[in-house]
Amino acid sequence: MCGIIGYIGKQEAVPILLEGLRRLEYRGYDSAGLAVLGKKVKCAKAVGKVKALEDKIKRQKLSGFLGIAHTRWATHGAPGEKNAHPHSDCRGNLWLAHNGIIENYQKLKKSLQAKGHKFKSETDTEVLVHLIEEEQSKRGGLTLEEATRRALKKVIGTYGLAVISAKEPQKIVVARQSSPLLIGVGENEYLVASDACAVITRTNQVIYLDDGEIGVIEPSGVKIINLDKEPIKKSNHIIDWDLSRAQKDGFDHFTLKEIFEQPQAIANSLRGRLISEDGLAKLGGLQDVEEKLRDIERLVVVGCGTAYYSGLIGEYMLEEYAGVPTEVEYASEFRYRKPVLDKTSALLCVSQSGETADSLAALQEARRKGILTLGFVNAVGSTIARVTDAGVYNHIGPEIGVASTKAFSSQICLFALLTLFLGRQRNLSLVMGQRIARELQNMPVLVKKVLRQDKVIQKIARKYFKAKDFFFLGRKYNFPLALEGALKLKEISYIHAEGYGAGEMKHGPIAMIDKNFPTLAIAPKDSVYEKMAANIEEIKARGGPVIALTTERNNALNKLADDVIFLPKTLEMLTPILAVVPLQLLAYHCAILKNRDVDKPRNLAKSVTVE
Repeated sequence: MCGIIGYIGKQEAVPILLEGLRRLEYRGYDSAGLAVLGKKVKCAKAVGKVKALEDKIKRQKLSGFLGIAHTRWATHGAPGEKNAHPHSDCRGNLWLAHNGIIENYQKLKKSLQAKGHKFKSETDTEVLVHLIEEEQSKRGGLTLEEATRRALKKVIGTYGLAVISAKEPQKIVVARQSSPLLIGVGENEYLVASDACAVITRTNQVIYLDDGEIGVIEPSGVKIINLDKEPIKKSNHIIDWDLSRAQKDGFDHFTLKEIFEQPQAIANSLRGRLISEDGLAKLGGLQDVEEKLRDIERLVVVGCGTAYYSGLIGEYMLEEYAGVPTEVEYASEFRYRKPVLDKTSALLCVSQSGETADSLAALQEARRKGILTLGFVNAVGSTIARVTDAGVYNHIGPEIGVASTKAFSSQICLFALLTLFLGRQRNLSLVMGQRIARELQNMPVLVKKVLRQDKVIQKIARKYFKAKDFFFLGRKYNFPLALEGALKLKEISYIHAEGYGAGEMKHGPIAMIDKNFPTLAIAPKDSVYEKMAANIEEIKARGGPVIALTTERNNALNKLADDVIFLPKTLEMLTPILAVVPLQLLAYHCAILKNRDVDKPRNLAKSVTVE
């Protein structure tokens, strides 16, 4: 969602801040702004893309070696310049950028207004800067960090924030509570950001802030304290990917690039983790909890969106081959129930960013109950990666496109590895373990083979992109994939789509079928193929167009379906890794034909860091 970038050093701040904002664009936003401290603080804001802000700045003289900037995704208050960040206090001395939601802002705002504070925006964020101003006005001589600390003690909610003061021109104060924030450590300079993408051009060394921590950044160094003023020792972390991995590399969009990166992403996720001759998975991130995992009797998987759907596929794997009872929950609903968890349960949190607010809340609920917590995370050093007891990294590099692609196929691979790991602890045979390992090892080659059908899929997209509705059907392992296919089409093309378990088709959805309602049926030659073929027959009998995904050399569907996409043969449990690629490409090409902003779909954000 919203993005923060800040700079203090010996270079002009404006170009560095703008570059950081451009690198945060993929997170989703509706407006942008920056504040730079020279002789005094000057601010510029614009609605729309960062380019609009850049054009506006060209008409102003903004100069200074310290500043903060922000891309906003509206929560409180409509998109507009008055609601764009940074926000200032009454006198224009303090300026603050904030990600998160202040839950008690209305009560605080009413109190501050009674004391004479004038508010210019409709946001919850503006309360923060006035709170800091109030602390300094009633206690003369308070430093910026002390006033910020005192103000935050009164706040209920989530925040990642950066604040500067004209009265302390060599300082940025930052703080975090359930919203990601890091400090980049460069050569004679420091940066602050909500995402490593914003700092990677200048440094690969970062300090990750944890909840309840405040950072004081000055030219002489960084000091970290908690909300009780206790000093915190923090270590530098090295970001393990380079700038080239965040570039388009000749592709028109990051989304297309990341679809085509899947063979390499899968290879990276599997590298060093398969012992094929023994049918084993070696997961170093789980080594310290291996014996605890041997004793678990139940696994609860939580995730949101695409991560949730990968968990549903993992559920089939873990129960069929590892014999571990598995439940998959929407992270956004998990803590509002009263989940029954005991010492024989473990919770697995799946998140590409490792910062998803709902997933973090579910994780904290599990930790309060004292159960083992695990994570599947791509972003090294992210909050979920640091808070869980153990976990496994995707190792796929940054995923910039808002609609997740390579992260999904990687997550399915991680579930297959976990199935091997837990299955061989239990009753999974050596022979079956060897077979799964061999098929996994071959997956990058098979995905490349599917990608070679891009032109075929593009042609199919031209045929169907004007459809107003779409139906995706699958069974067993491919039921969650139907949900993911529908989600991708909705996310980037804005075509209404529904994913359904094919067995449920006759229980209502079949009423929608007509000549203008195309169906994509995922029907590989597997244990439920005959049932899927019967579903296709029923749709055709009602005049519905059908695109079928099936296993190569299965020509039986050529006469039945209107269009057929073929998949290489593999194990039933691994079919979703192959079948998702045509679904992603279909969504992409439909979006292009409809002239959509593929990498940054409307109303969406890459990392949802607020509820």
